[in-house]
Amino acid sequence: MTPVIGLISGTSVDGIDAALVEICGTELDLKVQLLAGETYPYPDELRERILAVCGGEGLSMAELAALDDDIAAAFAQASLAIQNGHKPAQLIGSHGQTVFHRPPGDWGLGNNSLYPQSRVNRTLLGYSFQLGRGAVITELTGIPTVSNFRAADIAAGGQGAPLVSKIDACLLGHPQENRCIQNLGGIGNVTYLPAQQGNWLAEICGWDTGPANSLLDLAVQYLTQGAKTYDANGNWAASGTPCITLVEQWLAQDYFQMPPPKSTGRELFGSIYLQQCLADAEKMQLEPADLLATLTELTVASIVHSYRSFLPKMPHRVLLCGGGSRNLYLQRRLQLQLPSVPVVTTDEAQLNADFKEAIAFAVLAYWRQLGIPGNLTQVTGACRPMLLGEINSL
Repeated sequence: MTPVIGLISGTSVDGIDAALVEICGTELDLKVQLLAGETYPYPDELRERILAVCGGEGLSMAELAALDDDIAAAFAQASLAIQNGHKPAQLIGSHGQTVFHRPPGDWGLGNNSLYPQSRVNRTLLGYSFQLGRGAVITELTGIPTVSNFRAADIAAGGQGAPLVSKIDACLLGHPQENRCIQNLGGIGNVTYLPAQQGNWLAEICGWDTGPANSLLDLAVQYLTQGAKTYDANGNWAASGTPCITLVEQWLAQDYFQMPPPKSTGRELFGSIYLQQCLADAEKMQLEPADLLATLTELTVASIVHSYRSFLPKMPHRVLLCGGGSRNLYLQRRLQLQLPSVPVVTTDEAQLNADFKEAIAFAVLAYWRQLGIPGNLTQVTGACRPMLLGEINSL
């Protein structure tokens, strides 16, 4: 068993999720045991700087370098803390902090002759930028660190997301059930796992479903003037009534209609998008609780719409993970929209729902060290399987 640390801070910028795991096996025989999981909040000042950059605020190169250093130091501190009381880790997989994500597409820059359509299924490559570089984490912890996981998939024409689908297949597949593994971070993503029969691996699909917690968290911060950063258990939203007219209006947004492969982020579902939602809610004279209920319903509706539009068949079971899996109101609304499909968490399948994403990046680092590709091409749209991540050693 190899002890590995997985680290990630998602689009909600809640803090650094750290998971210390022991891993053995390779792919379909992969086994992972969680030894410790913890979320380490960013210092308030650092979190505000990250959110400002994610919101489009400009930085000088010196300011960007300082932010990169500070995030790397915070990730290193989380790595050291999670090992307390346990044997030392041999490897770290750090996703870092995404501050910009641009999916592949035609960005008005003309044709990219270096990547003909026979190799890449989009006109231009995407771009994804994570801060908290692995070389610094390695230096501060003394542990080899794999980082920059998305770059190789994007260079091969992929979205660079979701990167968890192959791990989902190895850890959460079922011999009889078709399953959807639905992550609810700032942005939602799904992996569809057909029952493990026949050529099931080739039938796996996945994509980013749209906003999960991103708009909800921004709305809570707006409504409370920053006094709260999220709606615990969805209790505030549960006291309101969703405006279905607005949900249907928002669901007409182009992203929801676009077929996979696809990915998104705060660049689309962020503060500017929320301002339009607030303006629409004001026209409908919604109370704060009604606004939160309506934004929750958008998350639910976008998930259900994407399942019905893009899955080969509806799942027998939905397994939730990520911070939004603890939003009981969101889970109840999703269950209401999928009445014949049990909606539970990955805890039921013995995979911790809170730290599943951090566990995933520990596995991706482990695979990188073994030389095992980490992406699924039918999910990301890359032209071939790729080794994901750059290894930083002492």
